[in-house]
Amino acid sequence: MSLPGLLETPDSVIWEFAKTHGFAIITADMDFYEMANAIGPPPKVIWLRRCDYPTAMAERLIRGQAIRIADFLEDPERAVLILQPQ
Repeated sequence: MSLPGLLETPDSVIWEFAKTHGFAIITADMDFYEMANAIGPPPKVIWLRRCDYPTAMAERLIRGQAIRIADFLEDPERAVLILQPQ
């Protein structure tokens, strides 16, 4: 999903939108990681740790971890899943 002006949207607004609409947040931004640890789910946060790599690599990482991500999304207790390339 792409929304115009999303990069300028405050984190708190993105958080509430995801929470209201049942979305998880996939991000390289540590702010969402910290919010998830402080507030807890929902929404759940998938943090692409040390994400200074191309989008195509992030896509491969996410696709390669699809089963792990699905399990994480089903677990009501967990707030954050950390992914990083090996």
